[in-house]
Amino acid sequence: MEEGEEIMRDYKIDFPLLKNQDIVYLDNAATAQRPAAVLQAERDYYENYNANPLRGLYDLGESATRLYEEARERVRRFLGAEKTREIIFTRNATESINLVAYSYGLHFLKPGDEILVTIAEHHSNLLPWQMAAERTGASLVFLECEEDGSFSAESIRRAVTPQTRLAAICHVSNVLGQAAPVEEIASLVHERGGVVLLDAAQSAPHFPVNVQKLDIDFLVFSGHKLMSPMGIGVLYGRESLLKEMPPFLTGGEMIESVNRQDAVYAPLPHKFEAGTVNGGGAAGLKAALDYLEAVGFDEIQEREERLTRMAFEEMKRIPGVRILGSENHREHCGILSFTLEGVHPHDIASILNEDGVAVRAGHHCAQPLLAYLGVRSCARASISFYNTQEDIERFLESLCSVRRKMGFGR
Repeated sequence: MEEGEEIMRDYKIDFPLLKNQDIVYLDNAATAQRPAAVLQAERDYYENYNANPLRGLYDLGESATRLYEEARERVRRFLGAEKTREIIFTRNATESINLVAYSYGLHFLKPGDEILVTIAEHHSNLLPWQMAAERTGASLVFLECEEDGSFSAESIRRAVTPQTRLAAICHVSNVLGQAAPVEEIASLVHERGGVVLLDAAQSAPHFPVNVQKLDIDFLVFSGHKLMSPMGIGVLYGRESLLKEMPPFLTGGEMIESVNRQDAVYAPLPHKFEAGTVNGGGAAGLKAALDYLEAVGFDEIQEREERLTRMAFEEMKRIPGVRILGSENHREHCGILSFTLEGVHPHDIASILNEDGVAVRAGHHCAQPLLAYLGVRSCARASISFYNTQEDIERFLESLCSVRRKMGFGR
């Protein structure tokens, strides 16, 4: 550590897995670790409030309902949404996108319409729109990025046309870490009468996301990427749009009344939450958001930027390493995808794993982007605020040894 440099707080003590295991966890873009407060909140739900939310007219059931709806209100405040009925709980971002693709896309898109996606999309925000285009006769149009992952104003103006009825864009690329110019795209799409869905799976854990400020129509994120239990996700939708959309799933709890031939569906948000809901996951999600707020996004961004800079600058000095994306570490949002000359990404990950360093390798569910960049696969180190300088040093030391261990001499 350089003289005068501030010692960063060790947040690992809040995370049982990181506290109890000797692991450098750098796969945060895939899933985050859970702090003890989140694990306790889920445990507390099942130990003290375990009943079906929204159903039981007895004390335990009403307590479960209260906790579930408190979690919804917590998400509303986190996203800056106007109304709690605009917040729908799902299993994850993938299910949230599919809900919009089926419930909005299949009912409101038609031949001649265009669905705009970026080349940087995760498969979860591409395949549902391929399906919607095929079934409705709409066309799928791609907004191309520059090699660093950025989008030029000219490319945006070309891609958004009078036929653009829906734009589905990732806020932050899970490969390049580059943030999209959401407000610029949304403004153009709205001028042409279209709607915008924002995939915030990679942004919501790292910096504030406000749906009203961004002026978007739908937003999705997965709880597990921001430290909540797996199996809970969120869809935000403008109330005016959600009201016009038919249910995605039907069954218990999402109805007002049912007879032999038809049914009257429940009002928002329950129209889109069929079956027994994930009450424990919702309690854990609320605790995760409380924990994030306690840490503070200023602290989160400062720590992640510092650690990203450290890793980025040293990786550039390692022979054979190519970092995909921007030459500016600040534009990576803690995501450093890279290749190593002569070494397959799976071998990189395996060798690092032997040293207790966890990174991801493969196509990262973004095959069109990797093909566009001219690579078949890559390794990815993704940083969270609970990582430490020692984590980055161990990662770099292990990465420096890969080519030597593969027999390249250095």
